[in-house]
Amino acid sequence: MKRTAKKPDTGVKKFLKALGPGLVTGASDDDPSGIVTYSQAGAQFGLLTLWTALLTFPLMAAMQGMAARIGLVTSKGLSGTLRTYYPKWVLYSMILFSFPAVIMNIGADIQSMGAVASLLFPAIPPFAFSIFFTGLLMYIIIQYSYQRMAALLKWLCLGLLLYLIVPFLVHPDWSAVAKATFIPTIHFDKDFMSILVAILGTTISPYLFFWQATMEAEDQQHHVRSRKTSRRIVVDKRVLNNMRSDVNSGMFFSNLVMFFVILTAGAVLFKGGVKNIDTVEQAAKALKPLAGDLSYFLFAIGVIGTGFLAIPVLAGCLSYILAETFKFPMGLDKKFNQARPFYAVVIVSLLGGLCMQLFGLSPVKALLYTAILYGVTSPVMVAVILHIGNNKTIMGENTNSVLSNILGFLTLVLMTAAAVALIWFQL
Repeated sequence: MKRTAKKPDTGVKKFLKALGPGLVTGASDDDPSGIVTYSQAGAQFGLLTLWTALLTFPLMAAMQGMAARIGLVTSKGLSGTLRTYYPKWVLYSMILFSFPAVIMNIGADIQSMGAVASLLFPAIPPFAFSIFFTGLLMYIIIQYSYQRMAALLKWLCLGLLLYLIVPFLVHPDWSAVAKATFIPTIHFDKDFMSILVAILGTTISPYLFFWQATMEAEDQQHHVRSRKTSRRIVVDKRVLNNMRSDVNSGMFFSNLVMFFVILTAGAVLFKGGVKNIDTVEQAAKALKPLAGDLSYFLFAIGVIGTGFLAIPVLAGCLSYILAETFKFPMGLDKKFNQARPFYAVVIVSLLGGLCMQLFGLSPVKALLYTAILYGVTSPVMVAVILHIGNNKTIMGENTNSVLSNILGFLTLVLMTAAAVALIWFQL
């Protein structure tokens, strides 16, 4: 029987197959703590911060693109690259600031998921939901292989589409939306500048750089294993183009969700006189009388979905950082018995986040401390990635383009200014 040649993938199918680590990384940036920040921006200032989505998109795409290219070229995560080519104090400094920040971020997300779930099912207390979600996440991360995890995370990205529906249910003034999007408005006062700093810190977070590079390296290694060869995949123009499409799509999706959350809060909460949002459950509660039960339900379900998407990224990021630093077995493809220290970090980080509630640390304070740690670390991490990206010893012919360097330098300037402003406002 004559076998027909397999037709090459074209158009939409080819594009969808190229999506992977970049999509997951971008979507995980819109975690419950990010939703709080965007909701507060909309509630406090209406539509005035919509333009920030246009600013952060190219900066995120440039930085995550650099991190992804480092992972592809070196077949290592950022921790492995730093360990090999840079002084140990650089790597240890990143760990020192990243570890507590990520733990607090996980804790804030778990608390937010529990609180919102309790709104939907009031008979069950928030802490019970938090324990349930923590146990379920632990089971999924340990039980599922990398490929199954990646596929699951891709599907969870669809949950973020709920935030794109809500604004169309509340009928905002689209001419005002267009004006606020394309004509930037800046108020040079503490409250407005604090929101800008928070948005930058939420969208351009150091842990995302580590995760992006590691997942590109992990993805590459999976393809090598699936082809049953010991040779690395050649990082040619096609591979780099697929990576760029994936990263750019993920960052665009992330900023689109950010835009619509600000739009929802600005069109509903700000207009309804709700000017202060400290937690996601406050945002969901405020939506109910102003925008109706459906908007409230979609917003709440979206928070739970984003938590399930972001927390594995946060916990996995920590595991890969420590595994590459101290050279113990790692990988989501490995069974628990093959990589016990790797999964032990996942367990400790999830339990540490859950225990924040026992110590009375509120999500708002956790997010504040997280923002400070991210704010201090981000400029340093951006500078390090720029240096690696232009280092021919590491990157060979795949060093940064002129456009990448321009956008990277602009990111460095803005993140440094944000860090200084963040410290200034706190003092």
